[in-house]
Amino acid sequence: MATAARKAPKRAKSDKPKSPPKAPAPAAFSKEQELAAYDAMLLIRRFEEKAGQLYGMGFIGGFCHLYIGQEAVVTGMQMALKEGDQIITGYRDHGHMLATGMEPRGVMAELTGRRGGYSHGKGGSMHMFSKEKNFYGGHGIVGAQVPLGTGLAFANHYRGNDNVSVVYFGDGAANQGQVYESFNMASLWKLPVIYVIENNRYAMGTAVSRSSAETDFSHRGLSFRIPGIQVDGMDVRAVKAAADMATEWCRSGEGPIILEMQTYRYRGHSMSDPAKYRSKDEVQKMRSEHDPIEQVKKRLTDKKWASEDDLKAMDKKVRDIVADATDFAQSDAEPDASELWTDIVH
Repeated sequence: MATAARKAPKRAKSDKPKSPPKAPAPAAFSKEQELAAYDAMLLIRRFEEKAGQLYGMGFIGGFCHLYIGQEAVVTGMQMALKEGDQIITGYRDHGHMLATGMEPRGVMAELTGRRGGYSHGKGGSMHMFSKEKNFYGGHGIVGAQVPLGTGLAFANHYRGNDNVSVVYFGDGAANQGQVYESFNMASLWKLPVIYVIENNRYAMGTAVSRSSAETDFSHRGLSFRIPGIQVDGMDVRAVKAAADMATEWCRSGEGPIILEMQTYRYRGHSMSDPAKYRSKDEVQKMRSEHDPIEQVKKRLTDKKWASEDDLKAMDKKVRDIVADATDFAQSDAEPDASELWTDIVH
């Protein structure tokens, strides 16, 4: 009896590959790009601030990992992607969802465990998905998204399209074994995958210098012949330029690439983390000198592309969106008890 063909992608040829890419200069943003980046990052910032408040008030249960400070990473990456490209990440995922265009109402409703949430109130902060937006999670197991995202790239390669899979993970997850199994296969088959390592310096609470023998995460793929570059993850223009280069690298058939985003989270690992492993002065210095949103704000005002009143109006509009999402999440019904056993593979 004939069976459906099951063939693996051909192993990459041994011919000499292109020279590894070098970190590009930050992109030169137009007025429209600066405003779009400001709006996108501000939405993430205000949404996360509200999520933190709701967690403290008991409306959000379980764990809640905020993205405050890292907004430029996902915003800059998203600006370089096209329809059909896939996104997958870990549990610090609210910002990624909003950047892909998922509705704030649906995200906030999921955080509060309501029917209108993207996982119908059953996934919470750490497990949300949207096939329509090509967002494949939100995963609670450290590093679990890396082989899954590599599988998405395998599917793209197998189907012969030019879509790219973008796999986000942190400096802590970068020490997980499945990451390197994924690197090996991605390199062997030249899969179109961008590994974005969001290096926020402290993983779950241990400084990179104390937990990683190789602290330059752009080098983590060298033994698998995967090139990597370090990027200023606090500058959305630098992220956009690196993302443009990386997507072109993947779409031209050169295989995987690593982008180490040097970023910083202002809050603890999760809402239950007091972050006593670093000083308040360190956090304040990052906020005052490297904040991704303030950098864009300064460029907009310096170039007279937006006035203070214009930016205040943008902030009010964003706050109204977040307030609407909050009202919806708090008034929406919880899932019915009959939903307990649905969406489960037996």
